[in-house]
Amino acid sequence: MKTKSPYALGLALLLSLLMSIPAEVWAAPQAAGQRAGEVSRVIPAVSIARSGKTINASAKTPVDWQDLVNTQVNARARIALDDGSVLNVGSESSMKVVKHDAGAQQTELELTYGKLRTQAQKIAKPDGKFEVRTPAGVAGVVGTDFFVEYANNTMNVIAFEGMVKVCNLAGVCVMVKAGQMTSVRSDDNSGPLPPTSRRGSAPGPVGNSRDLSGHSGGSDTDHRDA
Repeated sequence: MKTKSPYALGLALLLSLLMSIPAEVWAAPQAAGQRAGEVSRVIPAVSIARSGKTINASAKTPVDWQDLVNTQVNARARIALDDGSVLNVGSESSMKVVKHDAGAQQTELELTYGKLRTQAQKIAKPDGKFEVRTPAGVAGVVGTDFFVEYANNTMNVIAFEGMVKVCNLAGVCVMVKAGQMTSVRSDDNSGPLPPTSRRGSAPGPVGNSRDLSGHSGGSDTDHRDA
């Protein structure tokens, strides 16, 4: 009678252990704490909520996955992501870096409220994505400079360069080209408004001042005092 070798028994035990691990464990996202980038400029007061703690942000402060960046009145923050993309967070805003995998070109941001201007690197990989989510919808880009604001249950999006795909939570989408803007309400299932041209100074979220990136944009992200 043949006896199984210790190697075969060990392999069988390992396979049985692997099969016993629930599928949701394999599918779970990577743990918070993985680096996404760092703060490059701030106008105080800016804080980062991380793992139940609050960190006062300053230049060179690391930004990790799952970090929640909060700005106070008249405060702004510029965040340099590891893939070269730049996030300009306006005053009285709350933005979460859900995920930023520079190698896989997978970026997910959540803007709970406030204003965010993004200069995203061009997506070169077929499964790459760069998305900004709000309670009203999603803005997805393929290498562009764009602005997102969420206030009063309305998401406003302006494209400065490239194109932005703006969808409501029901999946109804419009394509916004450079120089165009659109908006979508959180309780409107009919979809975003048809894109319209942005001529000169836009009312509300974007004016003629310069933001933290040095580009023309909203006065709320003015960097002259940074």
